[in-house]
Amino acid sequence: MKNKKVKFQDWGLVDYQQAWERQEAIFDSVVNTKVANRKDSVETPTDNYLIFTEHPHVYTLGKSGSLENLLLDKEALQKKEASFYKINRGGDITYHGPGQIVGYPILDLDNFFTDIHLYLRTLEEAIIQTLKHFGVEGGRYPGYTGVWIDADNDKARKICAMGVRCSRWVTMHGFALNVNTELPYFKNIIPCGIDDKDVTSLERELGRKVDMEEVKEVLKNTIAQLFDMQLS
Repeated sequence: MKNKKVKFQDWGLVDYQQAWERQEAIFDSVVNTKVANRKDSVETPTDNYLIFTEHPHVYTLGKSGSLENLLLDKEALQKKEASFYKINRGGDITYHGPGQIVGYPILDLDNFFTDIHLYLRTLEEAIIQTLKHFGVEGGRYPGYTGVWIDADNDKARKICAMGVRCSRWVTMHGFALNVNTELPYFKNIIPCGIDDKDVTSLERELGRKVDMEEVKEVLKNTIAQLFDMQLS
């Protein structure tokens, strides 16, 4: 039984560890429902969630990443008031911080489509359409996930990083869209393991601060439209 109803939650500014634990609890609940359905031959609808949040300064390293891409030692991290976590998503190292919209879709893709490539491309498209709403032209950079500005030339710069985990077609982790992000924090890492490309934000591209709530509203509705979700 497909359930396209999605519970939208805005967690506000939340410590990364706390948000990770909350994600894991929701993810486990959805997976456990799927396992029980298969074991007992029942069709209890699985829940879906779209979560937006912001984090205090933190660097996270995915399963396929290299610790060498973190350019700070423990003492330097403390001086920057930043934390660091190795986590269970795909991708390399990235930064999260205030002024960045972090999206955690926890979706049972059996309710939508069982194609992780299409899932990533659809998330990218939601970001691209959201940027276009604000007059910024985003695109894809061949060979990499995420969304870029000037992706077709040597000025390519990343505005949205992505890294997901998927098990039994249930997703977690997601994307990080730089809106009013403190970009100097990216200088302390080799973002996503790419050492020859810049990182940008909506604020930098537009030359002004952008209303975070407006971006969230546009992004939320665009994701819902592209995935044919019913948000609640």
